[in-house]
Amino acid sequence: MENDYLITRKPIKALISFSLPMIIGNLFQQFYTMADSAIVGRFVGEQALAAVGASYALTNIFICIAIGGGIGSSVIISKYFGGKDYQNMKTAINTAMLSFLLISILLAGIGLFFSKRIMILLNTPNDILDMAVVYLNIYFLGLPFLFMYNVVSSMFNACGKSKIPLYFLIFSSILNVFLDLFMVSTLQMGVAGAAWATLISQGIAAVFSFIVLLKYLRQFSSKNNKAFSKVEFTSMVKIAIPSILQQSIVSIGMMLVQSVINRFGSGALAGFSAAMRIESICVVPMAAIGNAVSSFTAQNIGAGQKERVVEGFHAANKMVIFCGVILCLTLEFFNLWIIEFFLGTNGTEAALSTGRDYLSFMGWFYFMIGFKMVVDGLLRGAGDMKMFTIANLVNLFIRVAVSILLAPHFGISMVWVSVPIGWSMNWLISFCQYRTGHWKTLTLTAKT
Repeated sequence: MENDYLITRKPIKALISFSLPMIIGNLFQQFYTMADSAIVGRFVGEQALAAVGASYALTNIFICIAIGGGIGSSVIISKYFGGKDYQNMKTAINTAMLSFLLISILLAGIGLFFSKRIMILLNTPNDILDMAVVYLNIYFLGLPFLFMYNVVSSMFNACGKSKIPLYFLIFSSILNVFLDLFMVSTLQMGVAGAAWATLISQGIAAVFSFIVLLKYLRQFSSKNNKAFSKVEFTSMVKIAIPSILQQSIVSIGMMLVQSVINRFGSGALAGFSAAMRIESICVVPMAAIGNAVSSFTAQNIGAGQKERVVEGFHAANKMVIFCGVILCLTLEFFNLWIIEFFLGTNGTEAALSTGRDYLSFMGWFYFMIGFKMVVDGLLRGAGDMKMFTIANLVNLFIRVAVSILLAPHFGISMVWVSVPIGWSMNWLISFCQYRTGHWKTLTLTAKT
C-alpha cells in the first residue's frame, strides 16, 4: 500500500519523505504570525508590533494545545493504521474530532472572558495593553477553526498523507498575507485587521481540509464505527497531555518570563517579539522531525518492527545536525537583516539590539532542541510518557527560574541563557529513559 512507507522504506528516506511536507507546512503556519507582526510593525508602528508580540506567548499556548492534542490522537491512529485495523482507526478519528471541538469552544469562552486580566497579570505595558487585548479577543473567536485544522492535519499525518495539510497551509498563508495587507494597510484596521485576516484564512483552510478528510476516509472499509469511544478517548488523553506539555513548554516558559521582558519597556518587547517570530521558525524543522519520529515509532511498533525504531532514531539525529548547521550560519550572518524585516530601518536601538542579541546567541543551540524533540518523539510514539513528562517539566522550571531570578539583576540576556540549559536537561533525562529500553515493552492502547 502506498501509505505504508514508514514501515517499509529505509528509515532516513521515510523520515525525510514524511517530515519535509510537515516542515514546509509548519513554516507556512508560522507565516501567519510572521505576516501579522511584519505588516503591523511596518504599517502601524513599533507599539503595534509589541502588542501583537505581547499576545503571542499566550496564543501560541493554544496552538500548542491543538498541535499536542492532534499528536496524541495521531499516535493511536498511526498504530491502528500500521496494523490495518481500520474500524478502530475511524472510531479514534471520530472521537478526536468531537472531543477537540468541544474543548476548543470551552477554551475560546475562557479566553474571551479572561484576556484582559491575563495581559495585566503579565505586566503588559499600558501603552499597548488595549491593542493587545483587541488582537487576543479576535484570536479566541477563531479558536475552533485553529483546533479543527491542526487535529485534521494530524489525522492525515497519522495515515502518512502529510502533503495534504501542506497544500491547505500554502493556500491559507497566501490568503492571510493578502488579507493582512488589505485590512491593515488599505482599511487601516490596525492590529484588529491582522487578527481578522488570520481568523478568516485559517477558517477556510480548516473547513476545506475537514471535507477532504471525510472523502479520504471513504476508501477504508469498516463497519459499526462509533461516534465516540471512552476507551479511545482515554488512550488519546494519556498521550495528548504530555504531548501538549512538550509542545507548550517554549510558549508557557515564554509567557511566564514575559513579565520580566515587559519590565524592560515596549522597545525591548518589540525586539524580543521579532526574535520570537524567528525562533518559532527555527524550531519548525526540529519539531517536524520529532513528530515524524513519533508517527514512525507508532506505526513500526504497530507493525511489530521495533528494531526499525532505533534505526529511525539515529537517522533523525543526523537530520537535526544538518538543520542545526544551516540555522546557526543563517542567524550569525543575517540577524540584523532579519530583525529589520519586522521593525524596518527606523526601529529603536533597544528593539534592534534585543532582537539581534537573542538571535546571535541562540543560533548555536537550536540543534539541542532538535535532539530533545527526537528522543521525546520516540518515547511519545511508544507511549512511554512518565519520564517524558518529567523531562519537559524540568525544562520549564529551569527557563522560568533562571529568567525570573537572574534577569532583574544581570540583564535581559539571562532570559535567553536559560533556554539551552533547559533544553539540555530535558534531552538528558529523556535520553537516559530511552537507553533503558522500557519503551519497547509498552502497549499504546487498551483493548476495545
